[in-house]
Amino acid sequence: MKKNPLFHARARRFIAATGILGVGWMLAGCGNRERAGAPSAAPEVAVVAMQPERITITTELAGRASAFLVAEVRPQVSGILQKRLFEEGGDVEAGDVLYQIDPAMYEAAHSGAKATLARAEANLKAIRLRAERYKELVAIKAVSVQDYDDITAALQQAEAEVEAGKAAVESARLNLAYTRIAAPISGRIGRSSVTIGALATAYQPVPFTTIQQLDPVYVDAPQSSANLLRLKERIASGNLKSDGLSQTKVRLILEDGTFYPMEGVLKFSDVTVDPSTGSFILRMVFPNPDHVLLPGMFVRAVIEEGVIEQALLVPQQGVARDPKGNPYALIVDAEGNVEQRMLTIDRAEGNKWLVTGGLKPGDQVIVEGVQKVRPGAPAKAVPFGAGQSDSPPAVHPAEQAK
Repeated sequence: MKKNPLFHARARRFIAATGILGVGWMLAGCGNRERAGAPSAAPEVAVVAMQPERITITTELAGRASAFLVAEVRPQVSGILQKRLFEEGGDVEAGDVLYQIDPAMYEAAHSGAKATLARAEANLKAIRLRAERYKELVAIKAVSVQDYDDITAALQQAEAEVEAGKAAVESARLNLAYTRIAAPISGRIGRSSVTIGALATAYQPVPFTTIQQLDPVYVDAPQSSANLLRLKERIASGNLKSDGLSQTKVRLILEDGTFYPMEGVLKFSDVTVDPSTGSFILRMVFPNPDHVLLPGMFVRAVIEEGVIEQALLVPQQGVARDPKGNPYALIVDAEGNVEQRMLTIDRAEGNKWLVTGGLKPGDQVIVEGVQKVRPGAPAKAVPFGAGQSDSPPAVHPAEQAK
């Protein structure tokens, strides 16, 4: 058979290529075995060591300001309004005259009562003298006992008429004084609902105006009864030290987000829970010399509930949640392995969580590098932020060029 040179050349090239690939596969297999046999380095993670802290527990509640004292001004006698003696929106003092009702009718009534009293007093004087004479005459039987009894009864009646006359004079005097409507309290007065010439009716349902005392001022905030029960439970267990809610210091956050410059005190909590909301009212008192706080203004009250001496605070970036929403944290244990801990969280304190269960002092909680590790795997713990302060200062490119 005749040999084909082209066939033999192609065969030789195929055998050479196969040998080269085989050697490459052998070398690659050796390299993989070498890498598999070498131990891998544990990933670095940033940790925060848990240290007990002393913190003050506060609660923020929404509330509204209300006047310390409120007085609705109404007339106590009827008549035509003659004068208004105040500026709407101004400050008044207790006793300042606000309105004047036409006093003519009450002046006449007062004069008539005084005249009636004078007549009764004159009649009493005459009857008293007659009674004294009858007393002497009856002793010597110059007058009958019946006549003496009659004059004695007349004397008592005259005395009663004098007392009634005095009461009528006092009543007329009070009615006359009521024509000058005075401020019952000191404070800021609102707008007037009546004008000069209007008919005032005694004890009418619509007030003439309203006076509000704004220094100090009340702030009323609703608090959940469930929160109160939790607070009492923490105090009873010893986890929270508190002197109770009475006289607790309170700060205010205004509507624009700024803090009110003066502290107030918590005066009392209501003794009744509203069945429709499940809450009760906390009443606080704040000084208000500049009248910054006005009735009806919305504020937020920051109330100090107590102090926790051994609190554990975990950075929020170190806490995750499982598919059921339960919080957990990853820690590096004493052997350098990652461990998952389920947590009990009370509340947020700034950018940290207050943890009441699942951690103990000294635990190293992973706050950076969580994605590099899993529970049971080794990890190298590095204090959080340790590398930032030791890093060399940045060099400007112009300095490198030199």
